[in-house]
Amino acid sequence: MALIDLIPQGGIVADMNATSRKQALHGLAELAQRSLNIPARPVLEAVIERERLGSTGVGDGVAIPHARTDHVDRVCGVFARLKQGVDFDAVDGQPADLVFLLLAPEDAGAEHLKALAQISRLFRREDVRRAVRAAPDANAISAILSGGVHSNAA
Repeated sequence: MALIDLIPQGGIVADMNATSRKQALHGLAELAQRSLNIPARPVLEAVIERERLGSTGVGDGVAIPHARTDHVDRVCGVFARLKQGVDFDAVDGQPADLVFLLLAPEDAGAEHLKALAQISRLFRREDVRRAVRAAPDANAISAILSGGVHSNAA
């Protein structure tokens, strides 16, 4: 499954304003509300609760906040490129400007972990991170997340 299959139409924002992790998570929860037709507040609460267990900042400017919620019936998510990086307590100490919010049903086991691993693998690639940061808009980001990164785009 392509990573883009997890993201609904309208589930990508190219330049989100956020000056803190909480603001970024709030913006992503609202994006999930608009694109997935789910309530933002319980999603935000679930994600913040998960963040309390440990940071989801994975390094290289990437964060993958995630949570299980009964408001979705399949593993899905939304993505935002932030205008400026915010502190996600990443292991490398770098602020995150590429943030993928992953949501899974309460009973999703291996499928949730597979999606997390897939997102992590993709964003470990420097060419992908560079291409997403250079993309002019959400459509271009969508193409990159669909696997459209080529050596000339990096």
